[in-house]
Amino acid sequence: MQAPARSIRRTVYRVLITLIWLGSGAFLVAWSGVYNVAASSGHWGVVDAFLRFGMRHSVSLRAGGIDEPDLSSRDLIALGAGHFERGCAFCHGSPDKPGSPVAAAMLPAPPSLATPLHPWTDQELFWIVRHGIKYTGMPAWPARERADEVWAMVAFLRKLSDIDVVEYRALAVPKGDTQKGPSEVPGAALVRNCATCHGDREAGPESALVPRLHGQRERFLANALDQYAKGTRPSGIMQTVALGLNGRDMQLIAKYYAGLPSIPAPPSVNKHETSELGRKLATEGDPARRIPACISCHGPQMHETFPTLDGQSAAYLAGQLRLWKAGHNTATDSAAIMAPIAVRLNERDIEALARYFSGASAQEAAEMRP
Repeated sequence: MQAPARSIRRTVYRVLITLIWLGSGAFLVAWSGVYNVAASSGHWGVVDAFLRFGMRHSVSLRAGGIDEPDLSSRDLIALGAGHFERGCAFCHGSPDKPGSPVAAAMLPAPPSLATPLHPWTDQELFWIVRHGIKYTGMPAWPARERADEVWAMVAFLRKLSDIDVVEYRALAVPKGDTQKGPSEVPGAALVRNCATCHGDREAGPESALVPRLHGQRERFLANALDQYAKGTRPSGIMQTVALGLNGRDMQLIAKYYAGLPSIPAPPSVNKHETSELGRKLATEGDPARRIPACISCHGPQMHETFPTLDGQSAAYLAGQLRLWKAGHNTATDSAAIMAPIAVRLNERDIEALARYFSGASAQEAAEMRP
């Protein structure tokens, strides 16, 4: 029994000595300054290979088992496109223009994303966009709880290698108000970035996952922008936009969209085919489950800080209800009202309400109010 014990102690001793020597060697290299940390010098080949090897396996280990949506969805791709132009193209370039020479001088230089992104899987791309990569300049997603937004970016990145300049500009480049010049329409210049996702007076959003702001209540829009800027309403896409706005900018944008005529979303189902459950929850609620009627807060005559729901797309409404149910908007002004209601909704309720409001007009909702 003594011989195996001595052998184990000897092995442990050798491992400790090796680790001490390695640690001492690493310290001496760092202390001597022999390793050049300048981005202009690049890494030693062995260091570069080691870092890439470690990154690849680190991402692979953590990305396994992530469920993914249908990435071919046009709505997901369009949602990701607008943010890519504002938040990613500066470093990575796009079909419309190359990346900044400042970003190209980083170490490592941001890769072009307009080529097939092999060998990364969809789940690995999701993990990278959501969490970022240390020591590369690749940031984490500003609102990591918004997995829906991260998947939109992944969907667009997968599509990017197949997009030409014309299609890219149509999807991602700001459009602005084409009917009148910015000097004639208050807020039109500010709306240029908003129009990429939300549309302007001539068209609605490209994506069904984006809210239709046309004719929305002005105070609600201004409050929402303020909440995005403060981070109390989480969105990696909207927070980056709202932070660049001051109070006057927010008021002008809110006034612009509130003054536009409503453009209803293309109905996902015929309004006469919406379920009785959706109509009942919207107009009567469910007292047994302590769910009030939706139109008691969101009807035409309700408080101006609440949004109108009529004419929004079913996909957007269902997504927002799921976010409320998951507790992602609990720091907003209306959380005390909406959060307790949302947790009482099941998936069948959510789908029914989304279909109802996407197909019902404001007039119909007012007429059916008890």
